[in-house]
Amino acid sequence: MSRTPKRRPASGGSALFLSRPGLAWAPSLPTGTLRRGIRCSEQPGCRADAWAAARDTMTDYGEEQRNELEALESIYPDSFTVLSENPPSFTITVTSEAGENDETVQTTLKFTYSEKYPDEAPLYEIFSQENLEDNDVSAILKLLALQAEENLGMVMIFTLVTAVQEKLNEIVDQIKTRREEEKKQKEKEAEEAEKKLFHGTPVTIENFLSWKAKFDAELLEIKKKRMKEEEQAGKNKLSGKQLFETDHNLDTSDIQFLEDAGNNVEVDESLFQEMDDLELEDDEDDPDYNPADRGSDSSD
Repeated sequence: MSRTPKRRPASGGSALFLSRPGLAWAPSLPTGTLRRGIRCSEQPGCRADAWAAARDTMTDYGEEQRNELEALESIYPDSFTVLSENPPSFTITVTSEAGENDETVQTTLKFTYSEKYPDEAPLYEIFSQENLEDNDVSAILKLLALQAEENLGMVMIFTLVTAVQEKLNEIVDQIKTRREEEKKQKEKEAEEAEKKLFHGTPVTIENFLSWKAKFDAELLEIKKKRMKEEEQAGKNKLSGKQLFETDHNLDTSDIQFLEDAGNNVEVDESLFQEMDDLELEDDEDDPDYNPADRGSDSSD
């Protein structure tokens, strides 16, 4: 039902036809006269005053609301649910078109007629939702507020639901786009990591000096640790005197060893079996041997 005022040219002037039957301003009548006996209190702004007065008098908000409810129930048979009749309150579930992997987003909108709806905006809220982020919910509520303001004076529930339907389709597309971007980003990061693995990090003056400073510091720390360990080991090492002073058993250990051996010392006689076969020269058997020569040799 259209409720937007329309103008239609006529001879000798123009007539303002309203959407409600039998309500029209006719210039052929005396100035300020409306059909059904409604008159403007003043000449300036007569049409506006008459429009407001006529709507308050003639509008049957309840009838318009009932007619819209019947239409909505016919349009959304599977998603329309009446919650209460006074005030009229109902829900409509809106589901997006299937996205990637048949994924959808969904919201259930709750509407409650105000007393003078559609001249006043209906009350609305997000009754429930699936797969929507908080920012998506906020965007839907802003969209409903904008559409309600633009459609004041007309039954608007179908318009609001249609706007939300389009918004949900956009959200599904955004989810698909975002996932594709994330996938590309991960592939790019994996590719860069693989390049670094095989090609290494390019050496520059800056990163070389940074590496060398770190390496020198680690090397110095290792040297200090080693020197400390050697110093500690040197302090703990005892001299021979300190060992004897510390352990008096060491004084007799060698003697005790010999005593324990006693006559049990075994000699391997096989080592001496061939001694007679050795050709050993005896100086005394030498006919040229002169003992005086030994003395001279020693003096030399």
